[in-house]
Amino acid sequence: MLDPDRGLSLTIARIVQRLKGSSLHSQLERQARVSLHKPEIKLESLKEDIKDFLKTSGWEKKLQNAVYSQLNVFPWPCHPAAPPEHMKEPLAYMRKAQGSWEKRILKSLNSMCTELSIPLAQKRPASEQKELLNKWNEMGTDEPDLSLFRPVYAPKDFLEVLMNLRNPNYENGDQPSFRNHLGLIQVPLKVKDIPELKEDFTELGLNIGQLGIDDSAQVPPEFFENEHVRVGQKVLAEQDSAAAQQYVRQGCPTALRADLWALILNISNQPEDILYYEQLKSNVIQHDLLVDSLIYKDVKLTASNDDYYFVFEDYLYQVLLCFSRDTSVLEHFTYSSATPPKSYIRGKLGMEEYAVFYPPNVNYNSFILSVAPLCFLYHEPSKLYQIFREMYVRFFFRLHSISSHPSGIVSLCLLFETLLQTHLPQLFYHLREIGAQPLRISFKWMVRAFSGYLATDQLLLLWDRILGYNSLEILAVLAAAVFAFRAVNLMEVTSLAAAEAVLADLSTLKVMPLLQIFLFATVT
Repeated sequence: MLDPDRGLSLTIARIVQRLKGSSLHSQLERQARVSLHKPEIKLESLKEDIKDFLKTSGWEKKLQNAVYSQLNVFPWPCHPAAPPEHMKEPLAYMRKAQGSWEKRILKSLNSMCTELSIPLAQKRPASEQKELLNKWNEMGTDEPDLSLFRPVYAPKDFLEVLMNLRNPNYENGDQPSFRNHLGLIQVPLKVKDIPELKEDFTELGLNIGQLGIDDSAQVPPEFFENEHVRVGQKVLAEQDSAAAQQYVRQGCPTALRADLWALILNISNQPEDILYYEQLKSNVIQHDLLVDSLIYKDVKLTASNDDYYFVFEDYLYQVLLCFSRDTSVLEHFTYSSATPPKSYIRGKLGMEEYAVFYPPNVNYNSFILSVAPLCFLYHEPSKLYQIFREMYVRFFFRLHSISSHPSGIVSLCLLFETLLQTHLPQLFYHLREIGAQPLRISFKWMVRAFSGYLATDQLLLLWDRILGYNSLEILAVLAAAVFAFRAVNLMEVTSLAAAEAVLADLSTLKVMPLLQIFLFATVT
């Protein structure tokens, strides 16, 4: 175990190192130099006076928010003697499984290139560049022939991989025994039970006001809503990320949500951020990647046919095409079990100095539904892009990679199955016996963070809590709560198809009542 004091000093050193290269660091230096010309700054108390100046001028708060953002994103440091891959994923068999999954994806990509005789990347002709630039804000009107392109993988393919995960050090044969888990996930990871979840999600308790319940038409606004909005406005005035994160655990008022999420994620959309987005846009216009066609097809298959999201089709193209070129996202691979795929410049195969990451980051599945809900909140493309990128590197990447992290998709699947087995054993056993394993139905909800399944207002209330608790575990709790809510109907079904039909439409469900009832009104 790493000594707490040693761990703290390593964390401080790492944050200082990361902030040194940021624009905030240069802005703080500039402000400190400006303050030297002020009469209240005395030579004999220079250090303290400059600190006071930075505090009163609001720069200390910006520094606090930047530090808090780093603490939320990066994991607690490993022991100094631990190898670097332990920071990515401590369990060797998880790392091996993730590596095999990546090879499978790359093989699918390469075979598509070979079959279609299309390069992974090529420079666009000048005429095509001009055409793309002219229609940048109306790419949804384009109808390219994508019939030959196929999705690299579907959620069910990923689930099959997770089902076959085994810990080689754990005695767990194929024959049923008391060691076998009755669900589909057969790896021994520690997941929380209801009492632990109650403790973690205290603010969701029955006696605490919640947006999503206490702002309904039947509840007079003066009981909770008005005061909650007033507190939210005060949090925004203070510009305190930590306070905002605590506040959104009870939900965000619609009018304040965009600003509160940006504050929690430490996104301010400075001129240099807008310039960076324009550079990514320029890269899209100049170069054509194979994954561009996959993104086009994904948008056409999902958002274009969605009742809520079809109006944002142009935004989705803009954000996702830029995201596929953004090398800054590569940083998240330092704490992700995944490794970015490499490609080589033509004719230089195997020569490391000619290796490039291709593409910098694309997961080929479910991207669209991670961006689409954010379009309701942000209408400035550069800010929308930054919010999505930060949501991805904090949360969503964990839904597409194999790891032992508590918010990783493996742990979420295991948590979901454990909650159902523990608190709804008859339902779980019934569905298992008829060949309708619950995870086969709920997996697609969790891997897409319920986007595309819940009504938008309910989805945003759910994502409020993801940001508030800096955890995806609430996805597994909600999935179990949905099964509990439909338990009576599910006990009567006799096939997987019938069970899927019972759970086909979640658009009428209210998230917060379901979570509260499952967590706080269930006898444990």
